[in-house]
Amino acid sequence: MGDKIRIAIVGYGNVGRGVEKACGNNPDMELHTVFTRRAGIKTASGVKAAAVGEAENYKNDIDVAILCGGSATDLERQGPFFANMFNTVDSFDTHAKIPEYFSVMDSIAKASGKIAVISTGWDPGLFSLQRVIAESVLPDGETHTFWGRGVSQGHSDAVRRIEGVLDARQYTIPVKKAVDRVRAGEKPSLSTREKHRRDCYVVAAGGADRDAIEKAIKSMPNYFADYDTSVTFISAEEMAEKHSQMPHGGFVLRSGDTAAQSGHLIEFSLKLASNPEFTASVLAAYARAAHRLNKRGESGARTVFDIAACDLSPKSAAELRKELL
Repeated sequence: MGDKIRIAIVGYGNVGRGVEKACGNNPDMELHTVFTRRAGIKTASGVKAAAVGEAENYKNDIDVAILCGGSATDLERQGPFFANMFNTVDSFDTHAKIPEYFSVMDSIAKASGKIAVISTGWDPGLFSLQRVIAESVLPDGETHTFWGRGVSQGHSDAVRRIEGVLDARQYTIPVKKAVDRVRAGEKPSLSTREKHRRDCYVVAAGGADRDAIEKAIKSMPNYFADYDTSVTFISAEEMAEKHSQMPHGGFVLRSGDTAAQSGHLIEFSLKLASNPEFTASVLAAYARAAHRLNKRGESGARTVFDIAACDLSPKSAAELRKELL
């Protein structure tokens, strides 16, 4: 197999710990360092943790840095900083900012001679790739993406920031009627409210105004205002017992016609026991691709649209042709 790909994790939260597990599941990878802003971190694998500010000291020791921060505040800073030194992979998912972020990362990675794979995971990522394939195969059709049933980490965090909220989980749930219409071959024009609903479970502080909390949730723009949203107040004990996991998943559906009486449906679906662990596994596969592309002398930013499937696999091209083609 040759030398192992030396991986660094940037940020030791849920996704970072998932990448730690993913490195253990990929024999051609080894976890070298965890970069963190928190002092005194002890990793599950025993790999050393170092301060983010010390990263430059590791320029010759790491092949790919997997950036595990959040899109809201972390990645727009982490990405350019680490792309100056390492090949990078991230899961930047602020869709409206992806073109701008790509441009910044492309410029920096070209200047440093590195590869920067941005916006991978499962959406954006695997779902994005499936949308392109499906629309290319069935140009006359409609694409619908449904997310859930699963915990939205960003929406849960938004609820936790409301005054009087101690803890919260928000589940995104596809509306069954809408999914059934698409699967039946219809090409409906569906509003945001018609496609998904949002269920919130909230632990409120003692004496908190629950009516005010519920109103703040349901009227929150960009998060809940456009959806049918339920709010259920529960105890901290019930939260720990029933809502401690982070499942997720969803569907990409493309319905299209090749002739008047020839309708087709393409469906790609995921059902995930752990959103962060699955996302981390995708990041690890694209870290392998980033390493290979850079070894060939390539540099600059890439998305899932730019990377061949063979570069994700630890198997050789001959093995892939024999076993999977």
